Amino acid sequence: MTRKLSLACLVLTASLALGATAAFASQSSASADPGVTATSVLLGGTSPLSGSASAYASVARGADAYFKYVNARGGVAGRKISYTYVDDAYNPAQTVQATRQLVEQEKVFAIFNALGTEHNLAIRDYLRAQGVPQLFAASGSTQFGGEADEYPGLIGFQPSYLAEGWVYGKYLARTRPGSRVAVLFQNDDYGKDLLAGLKRGLQRSKVKVIAAQPYEVTASDVQSQVAKLKASGADVLAVFATPKFAIQSYVFANKLGWKPKLTINNAVSSASNIMLLASEGGSNKVVNGALSIVFLKDPTDPKWAKDAAVKLYRSILKKYAPGANPNDVYHVYGMSVAWTTVDLLRKIGKDLTRSALVEAASNMNIPRNPFLLPGIAIKTGAKDHFPIEQMLLQRWDKGAWKSFGGIWGYRGT
Repeated sequence: MTRKLSLACLVLTASLALGATAAFASQSSASADPGVTATSVLLGGTSPLSGSASAYASVARGADAYFKYVNARGGVAGRKISYTYVDDAYNPAQTVQATRQLVEQEKVFAIFNALGTEHNLAIRDYLRAQGVPQLFAASGSTQFGGEADEYPGLIGFQPSYLAEGWVYGKYLARTRPGSRVAVLFQNDDYGKDLLAGLKRGLQRSKVKVIAAQPYEVTASDVQSQVAKLKASGADVLAVFATPKFAIQSYVFANKLGWKPKLTINNAVSSASNIMLLASEGGSNKVVNGALSIVFLKDPTDPKWAKDAAVKLYRSILKKYAPGANPNDVYHVYGMSVAWTTVDLLRKIGKDLTRSALVEAASNMNIPRNPFLLPGIAIKTGAKDHFPIEQMLLQRWDKGAWKSFGGIWGYRGT
């Protein structure tokens, strides 16, 4: 059924968007903004430190370690960066509660690096109304980069899921004509964006998606979904799932004797430590040849063993996050986001306000972030809040990822 917005609804939507812009523009001095003083700035965010997506806790831990490293060297513009991250157990309801606590009780300057698609969607209206920037939401949802007019304070970071899915589709269309694809996807905007991007990339090709099975984040396993996908007769398996369910999909496919010619693993579950678990000590051959995208320097890739940024990454993690796994690429992601934040704060300087942060984040042109792959730039515009839309493809081979080909670029929405 098609629903039409009434004139009153349209007026209300427009006024909310104008009000969102005004909420940031009205803050003209540092003293007017909570969470920032002459010597400190307080950032806050949520992360799944427990629960089914706890593997992503490394995203917050890596950022925190980098901020501590910067603080030990004097901070930025005379300010030390404090970063408070709260466990939401990957539950959007807890994300809302924790975010309100960070804004209303902790008085954070900005919400930073909050993880999850549904989780960031659950708080964006509240943060807009409060005039609090939602900086570098850790999700590739298209809504976090393509709705800058309505949510001027909301900036993503990683490549959009639509772009990622499109790259997979284009690659399959070019290299495996006639393939039949089965898809396991998380039943929310995250999984649906990836599936939509895959189908967009396959347009006008002979490759078809012949089966797609959703799963809920509250599910215990995806065994029945994998069985149904195997029964479809597909020869390509696309796994658009968080780590717990991605690992399960490989394990269950192997138990069922299903050996698809190619598996596609979305970037959020492609960390080497996750793939090693899925390989079951090398006995699970389903993971061999798996495809994913990459935009970060992988600390397990021998080509970066002598790279200055990777050496720095390992030394920072060892000192400021003792016990953390240095081979977990999610830590690198956290540091890359923190590095970009520090770069913004340096450019803003002493006169740090929420409106200045939003303005700077909306006009980034950073040709090089040391934790990103060479050639991948960070760019935004007034109507484009997707900082990264470039990536490489990588293939899992003999227990490690190996990138191949040139840089893929996507600027659509």
